[in-house]
Amino acid sequence: MNAFIAGKSLAAKLIAAAVVMALTCSGANAQATRTWVSGVGDDANPCSRTAPCKTFAGAISKTATGGEISVLDPGGFGGVTITKSISIIAEDVEAGVLVPSVNGIIINATATSNVTLKGLDIDGVGTGLSGVRILQARNVSIEDCSIRNFANGVSIAPGAAIARVVIKDSLIEKNTNGVVVKPTAAVSARVELDRVHSIFNQNGGLIADGTAIVRINQSVFTFNGLGLSALNGGSIISFGNNVIENNTANGAPTSTISLQ
Repeated sequence: MNAFIAGKSLAAKLIAAAVVMALTCSGANAQATRTWVSGVGDDANPCSRTAPCKTFAGAISKTATGGEISVLDPGGFGGVTITKSISIIAEDVEAGVLVPSVNGIIINATATSNVTLKGLDIDGVGTGLSGVRILQARNVSIEDCSIRNFANGVSIAPGAAIARVVIKDSLIEKNTNGVVVKPTAAVSARVELDRVHSIFNQNGGLIADGTAIVRINQSVFTFNGLGLSALNGGSIISFGNNVIENNTANGAPTSTISLQ
């Protein structure tokens, strides 16, 4: 009888241990709707407000689809590949992405994903490939960002349909090319530039290639090799309120529409 009781007791302990382990693993794998990064954080942390992570790459795996990574204080947070709906937001704080020789932020998400980048300072240190490289998503918004010292400041190269990319209130400077929109397949890439300064880019301020359709509003293209360039049927549509001057060659929009 005692052996039987002892056996039941051991079985109960094993079950209890298994339950605790399962709960612990579940908690460890849980993703938060909002996570945080800090210049003095640690990617071993849960990325909470009081225990932030160190990098965007460390935080993204702990952030739920549709969630937000918020920048708590100044720091360099590294590059990241985005494969789901997410927002990376820095408000009134230095959020650096220093990425020589590689891409800064790659967006290769599902066709239904929405991605927002706000307040980031992305620097390729003269050898970076693309500051932001967009391959697939439904909507991408780049706001209040500074992107410099890359081969391409922003490269939009979808191989599948992408609904819309909006770049607004941003500075794109000192790259080989500022904004390059060049789909890699016969799909439409619709892009809007609102209040963007694309300046001091060695070759081109804005290139629309192939099936690219780019609308520009209240934007400045100056001190580039070529201000605007529409290639292979690409379209650059101006609202007639942009500055395109003092480039080696200014180029021109393919059409202009009146403000309503």
